[in-house]
Amino acid sequence: MDITSLTVPVETARHVLWRYDRIGGAQPGTFTQHLMAAIESADMRNRAILREDYPELSEALRMARYDEDGLDKLRAIARGATAIRCTRCKQDDGPFTDAGLCEACARPMPLDGVA
Repeated sequence: MDITSLTVPVETARHVLWRYDRIGGAQPGTFTQHLMAAIESADMRNRAILREDYPELSEALRMARYDEDGLDKLRAIARGATAIRCTRCKQDDGPFTDAGLCEACARPMPLDGVA
């Protein structure tokens, strides 16, 4: 399966956010809760099998667990946005602070170049 064009649905992003940090998340049904636990606890072979049947959920769980800014990406999906943007410079380069600023805007370099 080609996952390069895989899009995580809003509902799936909200379910995974509920599992990981509850911010922006929505509690899924019992089946989905057990399915997320099964995917995360599966060995490599069984995880691949589950990924064939549940690619979006598997990808969202992978993002939340292994991507540096995966939870931020899932929050953006849950809000219906395509990408997180800095509230100051409007760029999508992360990581982002809780205030919505990118790293460069959160700690700008002084004009004399000495930090």
